[in-house]
Amino acid sequence: MDKKVYTTIGLMSGTSLDGVDAALLETDGYDYVKPLNFHYIPYSDEERAVIRPCFGQKDRNAVQVKEAEKLLTLRHAETVLALMEKAKISANEIDLVGFHGQTIYHAPKDGVTIQIGDGALLAQETGVDVIYDFRSNDVSQGGEGAPLAPVYHRAMVQSAHIQPPVVLLNIGGVSNITWIGDGANDLIAFDTGPGNALIDDWILQRTGERFDQDGRYASSGKIADDYVQKWLKHSYFLQQPPKSLDRDEWDIAALGRVVEDLDQMSTEDGAATLTEFSVQAILTSLEHMPVMPLHWYAAGGGRNNSYMMQRLKSELAARGAGDLRNIDVLNWNGDAVEAECFGYLAVRSHLNLPISFPLTTNVPKPLSGGILSKVKK
Repeated sequence: MDKKVYTTIGLMSGTSLDGVDAALLETDGYDYVKPLNFHYIPYSDEERAVIRPCFGQKDRNAVQVKEAEKLLTLRHAETVLALMEKAKISANEIDLVGFHGQTIYHAPKDGVTIQIGDGALLAQETGVDVIYDFRSNDVSQGGEGAPLAPVYHRAMVQSAHIQPPVVLLNIGGVSNITWIGDGANDLIAFDTGPGNALIDDWILQRTGERFDQDGRYASSGKIADDYVQKWLKHSYFLQQPPKSLDRDEWDIAALGRVVEDLDQMSTEDGAATLTEFSVQAILTSLEHMPVMPLHWYAAGGGRNNSYMMQRLKSELAARGAGDLRNIDVLNWNGDAVEAECFGYLAVRSHLNLPISFPLTTNVPKPLSGGILSKVKK
């Protein structure tokens, strides 16, 4: 029997707080995925100033959190409407919106994960039914609540006829990997450690710039390898996957306490050292792969950092662990993958199909997730 194909919009606001990604996607929720369009609207500095203080906040009903939730929901609605206009598609031609929201607190060991975002308001503003809160069911059943992208990564690999084993690497504020083998349930996924977040914070603190454009600062700095090795002794790297991280698991102040003189480093040396930490953290994932991949495909903002990509490519080659490529070589938009994922997951949620699995989030059995907020007629 032919499966129904849905038209969805997926939304993502990541830990780097750069802005809102919206992706238009066709999918059956199984192994057919066809990206159609993409739109991005950056947050203003004023919006970031409202949202960023909510990171680490455990009370989702706090006044500042509710203010941030309304602001970011309206920004998401604006992005959806802009994408619809760009793609020349109307609300009644879209089946579902998958709304990730903004993670502000993630402590799965305590049974808590908080993504702010008002699904009912988004449905009202866009005129499309919204599925949101994708992680809570997983965490309530003892899972990590993340990563959720692996089942979409598998669908992408299948639709592109890529030979496994293969790794999809996302370098956002936090980095995560999905290892895909050739079996139906051959999925291993977890957060590897910091991605761009520490580097971004360092550059912002030192220069006022939001990130290290193309690795310009890092490429002219000197790596303090003894710092990197000390940071890699963090207990997270001793944990077996599945495992996941909050963006704020590490911060610059905490790293500074591990070593004596981080603040005394030059901007360039600090950027080089923090970039190397992210690279080496990604490489620790090799310990958990049953077979070395043939290829790695990198998505997320970090793939645009040529210095970081060069370091990773060199280290993987030295280990015989596969070739690293920018995911864009597959004619996929590496900026859109996470947003596309939540459009795909919205359909799986609608069909009551699993979105998380024992080897991706450590749940006891495959689980669906998400809450539906319908447009009020």
